[in-house]
Amino acid sequence: MTQQQHTDVFVIGAGPAGLTAAYLLTKEGVPTTVIEADPDYVGGISRTASYKGFLFDIGGHRFFSKSREVVDLWKEILPQDFIERPRLSRIYYDGKYYSYPLKAFEALTNLGYVESTLCMLSFMYKQVFPHEKPETFQEWVSNQFGDRLFSIFFKTYTEKVWGMSCDEISADWAAQRIKGLDLWSALAAALRKSISPNTTARGKDGKPIKTLIESFEYPRKGPGMMWEAAAAKVRAQGGQIHMGHKLHRLARDEATGISTIEVSTGAGEIKSFTARHVISSAPITELMASIDRPLASRAAASRLRYRDFITVALVVNKADLFPDNWIYIHEPSVKVGRIQNFRSWSPEMVPDANLACLGMEYFCFEGDGLWTSSDDDLIALAKRELAQIGLATEAECIDGCVVRQKKAYPVYDEGYKQNVEAIREELAVAFPDLHLVGRNGMHKYNNQDHAMMTAMLTVRNIQAGSKLFDIWNVNEDAEYHEAGQSGVEDALNSQRMVPSRVARSA
Repeated sequence: MTQQQHTDVFVIGAGPAGLTAAYLLTKEGVPTTVIEADPDYVGGISRTASYKGFLFDIGGHRFFSKSREVVDLWKEILPQDFIERPRLSRIYYDGKYYSYPLKAFEALTNLGYVESTLCMLSFMYKQVFPHEKPETFQEWVSNQFGDRLFSIFFKTYTEKVWGMSCDEISADWAAQRIKGLDLWSALAAALRKSISPNTTARGKDGKPIKTLIESFEYPRKGPGMMWEAAAAKVRAQGGQIHMGHKLHRLARDEATGISTIEVSTGAGEIKSFTARHVISSAPITELMASIDRPLASRAAASRLRYRDFITVALVVNKADLFPDNWIYIHEPSVKVGRIQNFRSWSPEMVPDANLACLGMEYFCFEGDGLWTSSDDDLIALAKRELAQIGLATEAECIDGCVVRQKKAYPVYDEGYKQNVEAIREELAVAFPDLHLVGRNGMHKYNNQDHAMMTAMLTVRNIQAGSKLFDIWNVNEDAEYHEAGQSGVEDALNSQRMVPSRVARSA
């Protein structure tokens, strides 16, 4: 083991949350050390992968936020490299394409008037006889759209994403991701759009519906540009970033309040650090496994689950296959869940104007049949399914590569909330200077701007020397997620700590 190094703040993970925290801390002169398990890439799931000059996202990352502070920080870190892109996406179902946001007359035509009438009757029935206390995704969405539209536009895709029945998925998932978009608002927006194309879609409260934004900003060579620039600035400001270093052991001295962090390198070496504060964006399961003391909530951590993700990037000998950024595949006859069109994200992602690069996205569990398939088999599957959908022939797919992403999505199953709460309560007492941030760090399906907000608030708490702000409120209610207006500062005013059980125990 090498000699122990001390730092004021130790950050686990160089994704959006970890690098945001490190950037803001080092900007203020706070000694900060970051470790990242990946030997090459910063940015986590927001990195940009590369294959023979073709650039692609791991999932597609829009740079859009109602938070002025987040937008300003993006521009501060990457001032010259944003381009504005139109947002265009559609749903593919039963051999037809449906625009998203919904276009009422197109949907009526595609579904047919009999099916459309049945959908509206199903919706109206649920308005009169809703599930009183929706606990599952299926119950929540059926209340909003009716059982029939749920079956057509939500069930297949959602079960592809999560690998479980919709009645096993917590209603929290729907409330977090699609609240603010109800059927009446969507229909009203579609009708207004037909009459006046420049109309902004708004919810019942009159606020813009974030789900229906029509353009977004994007780094010209993918989101990895943002996090590579952030890492460079952290280093320039005196911070350290150790690549290929993984958390091994975490302990805390009760007398001094100092934490000891042991990390393992790719070469098998163990390094030791000490710090006053630890910020973790690592998956909670990995964090809890590293803690060197008995914890009752370790069993709760073992019950947390994750959904993993495969991108098959296909190079197609055909330009501009479709204009969408991505297409949701609700068709049950194929395994692919979503198809990204990387030129539509940025022309600079595809180096040859005569070729297209598509991301065929598959959701899986680590160790299952898809995950363990060879790259050649996955590329062959992607080619077949692209041809089955009718976007290109197998012969037109001239090259491809595979990227596997572990723990892409924290699973919102029936018991996840109770498990996370048990972990929060115990860690607040056992490790009061341990701060959980980001998507996997909090086991919350945050977008990258919300992950950044959790880091911003954590830095302010560290600077203040107390937990002024409850970061667990970021994206906790969907109204803030979908329609928050002026961002972190207004959110902070409403989120100043009304001491919760966790805060009191800290």
